[in-house]
Amino acid sequence: MAVEIGSILEGKVTGITNFGAFVELPDKATGMVHISEVSNTFIKDIHEKLSEGDTVNVKVIDINEKGKIALSIKKALPPEEESKPKRPAGDRPKRSQPPVWTGTQHSEPENMSFEDMMAKFKSVSDEKMSDLKKNNVAKRGASTPRRGGNSRG
Repeated sequence: MAVEIGSILEGKVTGITNFGAFVELPDKATGMVHISEVSNTFIKDIHEKLSEGDTVNVKVIDINEKGKIALSIKKALPPEEESKPKRPAGDRPKRSQPPVWTGTQHSEPENMSFEDMMAKFKSVSDEKMSDLKKNNVAKRGASTPRRGGNSRG
């Protein structure tokens, strides 16, 4: 079988370096699997996943003009099902719609001009900043000197 980009072949690991592994392909050509193409998870030491003499399935991802063959083990793996449970469609946020103001203190944006919405936003923002500053003063204590102020009497 000829080595072509996109083909999945079985090969034998002939050498391992700290950056990848060399794999002999069926037609006696040799390609390299970069460490980032060994697994879908981070690998600190390639020896955790591969040893010389291992038989692996690889996908040919590139053949450069010098004839060097780039291989991938992770792209040769069958697609895996997601292990995380999926949320029901009703629980997903609707990204195509703009955010809607909620709560009793806000009017609906459709009934307000841009200037009114900006004024409302500014007042709500000022209230939140004021509350935040009060909370910070309470956490630090009122006796803490302010930055840059003169602490001498």
